[in-house]
Amino acid sequence: MKIEIISGVLILLMVFTLPAFAESLISVETDANSYKEGETIVISGKVSTIITGTPVTMQIFGQDNLVDIAQITVAEDGNYSHTVRAEGPLWSKAGEYTIRVSFGEGNIAETQFTFSPKTETSETKTFEVDAGNHGTFDVEYSIEGGTVKNMLVDEEIFALIVIIESTDDGSISLEIPRYALDAKKQDETDDIFIIIIDGIEAPYQETITDSNSRVITINFEQGDSDIEIIGTTIIPEFGTIAIMILAIGIITTIFVTKNKFQMRI
Repeated sequence: MKIEIISGVLILLMVFTLPAFAESLISVETDANSYKEGETIVISGKVSTIITGTPVTMQIFGQDNLVDIAQITVAEDGNYSHTVRAEGPLWSKAGEYTIRVSFGEGNIAETQFTFSPKTETSETKTFEVDAGNHGTFDVEYSIEGGTVKNMLVDEEIFALIVIIESTDDGSISLEIPRYALDAKKQDETDDIFIIIIDGIEAPYQETITDSNSRVITINFEQGDSDIEIIGTTIIPEFGTIAIMILAIGIITTIFVTKNKFQMRI
């Protein structure tokens, strides 16, 4: 009878003791549930059993990518804390991030928070384009996902070339003066521009059109650099009217030369 009682007590002790062993030896939490780019994340927790000389290893994952890693010293009372600044090239995607801490062998805890990167505000700027003997002309633009390094004209292909440094997928909007670059059909109605990005033709959207300018928006990908906007007339070069004048001049020259040749005969 005594043996049965003792066995029953031992079984009860095992049942109540198992959950205690199943609990993690380490915990982790943050001081907030969400953060914006540039804010400081305070990470803290506690280990129930101190292992001398063993730090807490912390990893932060965002979109399945490792964003940050650190080793944190545990205090004598078992507490630990660490701060992380939510900024830099690895902090680029919005969404849920996971903090994973490990201590010793097999002791792991996790917590999550949401992160929001700063929203880029596209400021309208003006670029002065060198038009050679014709002076300069201004192109107003706004860009997201990169910066404009240069703008120049290529008179041989009737193009305005915009050189960018693209740090991310983005877009650029340009207000193009008609007197500087335009695309016209033979009946003088508007024609489409041809857009070439690094040798590949790309689509664009034309948002505003008036008698003075045309506003177009072009999407680009990270790593793109050269955007060619090809029309039918450009400064400085032989535009439609200039070509007509040149053609008339050539015909006149041929006619005069022919008459002179006939007179000599």
